[in-house]
Amino acid sequence: MKTGKTGLELIKKYEGFYSKPYLDPIGIPTIGYGATYYPNKVKVTMKDKPLTGKEASELLVQMLKVYENQVALLVTKPINQNQFDALVSFTYNLGATNFGKSTLLKKINVNPNDPTIRQEFEKWNRAGGIVLNGLTKRRKDEAALYFS
Repeated sequence: MKTGKTGLELIKKYEGFYSKPYLDPIGIPTIGYGATYYPNKVKVTMKDKPLTGKEASELLVQMLKVYENQVALLVTKPINQNQFDALVSFTYNLGATNFGKSTLLKKINVNPNDPTIRQEFEKWNRAGGIVLNGLTKRRKDEAALYFS
């Protein structure tokens, strides 16, 4: 599966576009639509050259392949496009390690339609131990997409 248009728009909405490198809420150099590294595995630095909108979109699509593959490997039950898109957004934001050890994944792998999955998304709203409104909204939107 590949991320659909709805999933891509959700990720772009919450990551936002930044042409120049910036420090994310926990101090990690980031560029474009939330990229912390490039397809060649080189980490973003604060000295990297700015990206155009087109370059950032292309980088996002390239980077999503990694997260799409991770979701496909970790989820053992059949899921639909909206569920896949929501999980790719979640994994892009939090990483496959966090997704892989989450109760969210455990519940999906038992029953992808379990209504308590919504609450599992919403638990992941902190960065550096601090609840962030943007993450709270993102998790609600991911859960809504997952169940749409």
